Amino acid sequence: MSESGTSGSGRGRGYQPRGQNSQATGQNGGKGGGQGGGARRDAQGRERNRGPQRGFTENAPSQRTRRADPARLVAFEVLRAVASEDAYANLVLPARIRHHGLDKRDAGFATELSYGALRGQGTYDAILAHCVDRPLDQLDPAILDALRIGAHQLLAMRVPAHAALDQTVGLARAVIGAGPSALINAVLRKVSARTLEEWLELLLSSETDATTIASIRYAHPEWIVRALRQSLVAHGRPVAEIDELLEADNAAPVVNLVALPGIGSLDEALEGGATAGELVEGSALSSGGDLGRLASVRDGSTRVQDVGSQLVARAMAAVDLAVDAGGRPAGEPAGDSAADAGSGDHAPDGGNAGERWLDLCAGPGGKAALLGALARQRGAHLLANESAPHRAKLVRQALSAVPRDTWEVRTGDGRDLGAEQPESFDRVLVDVPCTGLGALRRRPESRWRRTPKDLVDLGPLQRQLLNSALDAVKPGGVVAYVTCSPHPAETTAVVSDALRKREDLELLDAGAALDSVSLTGHLGAGHELTAQLWPHVHHTDAMFLALIHKKA
Repeated sequence: MSESGTSGSGRGRGYQPRGQNSQATGQNGGKGGGQGGGARRDAQGRERNRGPQRGFTENAPSQRTRRADPARLVAFEVLRAVASEDAYANLVLPARIRHHGLDKRDAGFATELSYGALRGQGTYDAILAHCVDRPLDQLDPAILDALRIGAHQLLAMRVPAHAALDQTVGLARAVIGAGPSALINAVLRKVSARTLEEWLELLLSSETDATTIASIRYAHPEWIVRALRQSLVAHGRPVAEIDELLEADNAAPVVNLVALPGIGSLDEALEGGATAGELVEGSALSSGGDLGRLASVRDGSTRVQDVGSQLVARAMAAVDLAVDAGGRPAGEPAGDSAADAGSGDHAPDGGNAGERWLDLCAGPGGKAALLGALARQRGAHLLANESAPHRAKLVRQALSAVPRDTWEVRTGDGRDLGAEQPESFDRVLVDVPCTGLGALRRRPESRWRRTPKDLVDLGPLQRQLLNSALDAVKPGGVVAYVTCSPHPAETTAVVSDALRKREDLELLDAGAALDSVSLTGHLGAGHELTAQLWPHVHHTDAMFLALIHKKA
């Protein structure tokens, strides 16, 4: 749970360090408030609490603000949509920001407040449980969301305590009601009595189980803490890295951009404050804001895409399928452009001319767009398959910046495609549906939605899709099996099952393939010929890649 430096403009949203705040205990206190008791009494001698002469105190925020600050209202609406409609925060948030007309600074505040409250939910709920006189599941869900928003401001953002209290209670009064706002005020005052570290010390003082301690400190369900420990070991990393990994999940991610090769340009983004990416060609890191203001983003030639996704797509496209005299794959990169073309059996465009590529699980289309642009450069053709019609529409939109003769979209079950078009494709990307444990920093609500049962339920589907991809690829071709999860049940176990059941398959060195398309050239992501990226090591989503070659 790191402290955020994000702040918003407007009344009550300055961000001086909390140690400089007045805690309002006794300041302006008493009936006179420093203005003289008589000034607050009517003709009958009763105290008056209304009128322009009143000096508002930090002790009574519920009496100060009776409106919903727009940035906090956006965060509240996002949390409500996530809880009540099973929505995704990254889809709801931009729409709510536009609806309320937030400027760049307020949009940044709303983004940090929304994502931070969602990421820290487990920790904040443990703290709130100490401050509420009933079980949290007996609170109205809207009240609980308002409390989480207030807790994040008080404990993890540089918002003055009086502003966090005043504005959160004002939000509650405006959108929930006067009665609940009094409860929220009382609970948040208790929360504000300690810092986050002091609360954690209190909560963990009697705990001895390492998993429970990590779960509360880093706001991850216990089963995910255990799963990520297992994942580190399975991919050859020390289990002692678990704290770094959990902490990386809680860091606000930088927005990654990619310019479609040969089509898009990063010039506009770089002029607007983005910085060139250090990990992969054609990428940039954005400080955020409304990226829709960029013409290149609006026309689809520049896209928002995690650099891990960029790397695995480029790695699949770059593997050299030429064979040596012994009939084994060379396994070297085929080159990213005509200038990188090799010799011998390599075509002038880098060795891909006339190839057919398949993105088996293409929705919503991010990797398909990048593959489509790469295919165009190399004279290949891409088929993007998606089972859901509405997601297939998104794939077409994502590919719209790529010339139409380079690609086509198929709407159908990917599990059937291998039988319908056997041995038809030179390269197949199968980015299977998974738990998304590798993208928890970008999808903060996922950690509270997923359960261990999802691992069991998704396993058969992942295996069926991989088998279909292996049927669809030509002898001599390659299948890139990709997940946004490091869990061995979704990664190495699925690949091992496929290799064990067939004799015409072998693994290529996925770590070397990633290195060949990275600017650093030494990601250190390979382990036993598969590759695993990590948020705490590579500053990417935890993407897994296995390159499976079908023997000629």
